[in-house]
Amino acid sequence: MRIGIVNDLSIATEALRRVLARRPDHRVAWAAASGAEAVACCARDTPDVVLMDLVMPGMNGVEATRRIMADSPCPILVVTVSVGANAAMVFEAMGHGALDATDMPSLGSDGDSGADKLLAKIDLIGRLSAAPVRASMPRAPAPASARKLLAIGASAGGPSAVARVLEGLPADFAGAVAVIQHIDEKFAPGMAEWLGRYARLPVAIANAGDGLQPGRVLLAATNDHLALRADGRLDYVREPAELPYRPSVDVFYKSVAVHWRGPIVGVLLTGMGRDGAAGLRLLREQGHHTIAQDQASSAVYGMPKAAAELDAATEILPLDRIAARLRDLFAQNSDLSP
Repeated sequence: MRIGIVNDLSIATEALRRVLARRPDHRVAWAAASGAEAVACCARDTPDVVLMDLVMPGMNGVEATRRIMADSPCPILVVTVSVGANAAMVFEAMGHGALDATDMPSLGSDGDSGADKLLAKIDLIGRLSAAPVRASMPRAPAPASARKLLAIGASAGGPSAVARVLEGLPADFAGAVAVIQHIDEKFAPGMAEWLGRYARLPVAIANAGDGLQPGRVLLAATNDHLALRADGRLDYVREPAELPYRPSVDVFYKSVAVHWRGPIVGVLLTGMGRDGAAGLRLLREQGHHTIAQDQASSAVYGMPKAAAELDAATEILPLDRIAARLRDLFAQNSDLSP
């Protein structure tokens, strides 16, 4: 396979060259030291795979991925120092079409850590590359019962706001529902039970390995971040560890933007800070319907305000109108596009 390397550090580029040299069927087509150079290289000589770093001066790997997939689409594998520490950027890059991500191999006297994993991912991409690469993320058809997802994020003032929304949803609600509320894990089981008193749908805490099912509400329930895996199952991830809010609404929104195969409605309710705004913007950019709570009805107008400033919301609504709007959006045969 002809492989392009994108990394601003010469030592990292050399490490990747050494890993690829283990396989006679791989050769380096070119190496770029910046995102802008990578875009130009792909336009001039599109390789079989691009190994894309994320953190670079000037144009970063996310923007380079977006431009490459728009102008010279080809398989892109994110290779960065720490996928976990850069999870938000990884999700953004995957939202623009990157296929996978892995940590940068570390080459030293004690062996080559991560080299085999990198080569295995390149092999997998090679097997998948017979299918055409699209500039936008593919959305394979899913069973009708799992096509629609309601993703609710909230923080300060959120429990009562979430309860108000769930109270207004019918027992035959057509979508799966996930709730990401900033709350310590020791309070999550009690909150799920409390929400169940208001909701007509069953409410439970989300466990690793659960699937999102229509007519069921799952609540993020640990101090780690809830995320959707590529296989459609839920998992908890520690990274990004530096995020002050756990579980993070942004992490969940970005994971479903990558892995959910169907329409999504994102709802961002009252809360302090900016968590959820960037993820809501990503959902809207991908054509999903997004709603932010308005200022007058928010207990703390932080998160929905940040979403409004980013133009992340298709609609800005008072709390008492959100459930009715969701009923309309999720009605049988309704169109969830903005």
